[in-house]
Amino acid sequence: MFDHRIVPLQNRILMPVARRLAGQGVQADTLSWTGFSFGVLAALLISAQWYGVAIAAIAANRLLDGLDGSVARIAGPTDRGAFLDISLDFVVYALVPLGFAFADPAANALACAVLIASFVGTGSSFLAFSLLAERRGLRSAAFPSKGIYYVGALAEGAETIAVFLAMCLFPGHVAGIAYGFAAICAVTTALRWRHAHAALAGS
Repeated sequence: MFDHRIVPLQNRILMPVARRLAGQGVQADTLSWTGFSFGVLAALLISAQWYGVAIAAIAANRLLDGLDGSVARIAGPTDRGAFLDISLDFVVYALVPLGFAFADPAANALACAVLIASFVGTGSSFLAFSLLAERRGLRSAAFPSKGIYYVGALAEGAETIAVFLAMCLFPGHVAGIAYGFAAICAVTTALRWRHAHAALAGS
């Protein structure tokens, strides 16, 4: 919901750092894999209930996720880089709730399973429409810098990270937060289905 406002600002802030990294020969794929490593670390820290340090790891993951795109735009974006970026993001989005499930299985496991299932809906509807939009040569006016067609919705990257941070800050309320965001994700999936049904009519 907020990504189309945040992404342009993020790109402007990160571009000077990205230029310096690109000038030193740092590749976007390297940043993607390093960011993914921080995402995995965040999930492990959460499972150990080290929530404060996990917040720092999540922040590092997001910073590197922004930098890899900025460096890619300087060096020249590639299909492989776009694939890597979105694929690693989706794995991190699943690992973080799994970390909370391991942290307190009795309180969190079912809620986190529901949340991960809801991510399957948002992720599959996102990627399926992006594939078909690419076939038709469609471009997203709201996200022109993205490597794939980026369809906005209620639950996007910014909202997902905000939820993860809220879980870290309020670990006693993980289940309630997870169920609430899963409901938002379900609405997002339904809206994307409706959008795709209308946009792809006649095919």
